Amino acid sequence: MISAVNHLWLMQVIFGAIAILGFSIRSNIKGSILIFTSLGGALCWGLYLMFLAGTSSLLLSVFLSAAVVCIYGELMARAYKVPVSVFVICGIIPLVPGSGLYYTMIAYIEGNIVDAMTKMGQTLMIAGTISVAIAVVSSLANIFKTMLRRF
Repeated sequence: MISAVNHLWLMQVIFGAIAILGFSIRSNIKGSILIFTSLGGALCWGLYLMFLAGTSSLLLSVFLSAAVVCIYGELMARAYKVPVSVFVICGIIPLVPGSGLYYTMIAYIEGNIVDAMTKMGQTLMIAGTISVAIAVVSSLANIFKTMLRRF
């Protein structure tokens, strides 16, 4: 029997895929690539939830899930002969800390500067972690491609 926690996890992954499908359509992505960008978003959010449950570290979970989705994007981009950014941007959207930005602004508006600075710091760390994961995977992919061309 599937527990309530598993239902919640599965529901979040499905809604992640649906949200990325809408984002992909809005971004003018067409054809079968829509399915794979949606799968990338679902993969990203599912891995994030899994890593967060396993490690209890927000930044490590963000880094690992973003890195895996970037690897997925590199592979799918080669398979479908489209830019890597199509899959990477769509895949990492679930990790973007939009709520952190919202709550930072609310705290500033309410005059709670300490809380706003705390939330802004957390938001910037998440955004920076996503950026580092993209840079690491992109660099490793370029090194790998260069090594393959030499042999």
